[in-house]
Amino acid sequence: MKSNKKMDFEKGETSVLNADVASTSVEVPAAHNELVKFIQDSYSLKPEGLYMKPLHWKYLVRSAVRGKNIMLVGPSGCGKTVAAQFVQDALKRPKFYFNLGATQDPRSTLIGNTHFKDSETLFAESLFVKAIQTENAIILLDELTRAHPDAWNILMTVLDYKQRYLRLDEKENCETVPVASGVTFIATANIGAEYTATRVLDRALQDRFIIIEVDVLDAVQEQKLLAYLYPEVNKDVLKQVAGLASDSRIEINSESPHISTMISTRMSVEMAGLLYDGFDFIDAADVAIFPFFPTEGGNDSERSFIKKMAQRYNISVAGEDVDTDEPDLFTDDDMKDAFVT
Repeated sequence: MKSNKKMDFEKGETSVLNADVASTSVEVPAAHNELVKFIQDSYSLKPEGLYMKPLHWKYLVRSAVRGKNIMLVGPSGCGKTVAAQFVQDALKRPKFYFNLGATQDPRSTLIGNTHFKDSETLFAESLFVKAIQTENAIILLDELTRAHPDAWNILMTVLDYKQRYLRLDEKENCETVPVASGVTFIATANIGAEYTATRVLDRALQDRFIIIEVDVLDAVQEQKLLAYLYPEVNKDVLKQVAGLASDSRIEINSESPHISTMISTRMSVEMAGLLYDGFDFIDAADVAIFPFFPTEGGNDSERSFIKKMAQRYNISVAGEDVDTDEPDLFTDDDMKDAFVT
């Protein structure tokens, strides 16, 4: 049986997935000199399955214990949500998860609902109201750049350090709920032209956060992560998966890239899972990676380019060319052209 190490790189469809309140928290020193030492030593709290620069991890921990609003930015599938969940677990804080990208009714999700019962109008507070009243809670606002602007407007006073309250407009007397002490908000965001379903963040909202860039893994780190998640899969094969992903990231950062997106860590984790479940290298790439690259352009398409890369790594996995009844899809010259030197 495979060990239960696999972190969830995918996000759920519901607005709220988790409201787990920890029974004990990591004790954070009150004295400043002891707090400084706690932050400097905090890299030891980083879970094994998270690859993050020591500076970024320490900044993340420091911001969390200081009750800062944190925005994690980076390419899709690089582990922003996982990083937020890991710091929640490392500090053993009460944790709440809200997927703003899947929220159809921001007021219902963030404030609550009114309903009629026995000729009376009753108000039911949302889980978000409970979350902000929980001391030292870490509240994950996932997919902030996909949220409806109404959600941003509601969050303005909540995230403002000088205000820190939520107005319950639907409730009688428009009660205001203060944010409890020590509450930290962690948002994840995809920023860039590649993400067509996202919105440009209002500058006033963005200024309410400190920003931490989540690192894109290199080939060695990617291989270690895949080996950690799937120790039963041949390490040499996982090395080829990591190499394929790394080459796509090198290519997309070149002066004239042949592709418009990279192979994300989420994709490579899925491919490793398929390998664990008995798929061969090319079949795993065919279903986990190729669909993310368009076919427009025929032999010059992004799909063809990424297939060339995968075919070369497949030869490395097999140790030799595999005999088939079909002619080779790419020539040796094509294979050379698929890589940036």
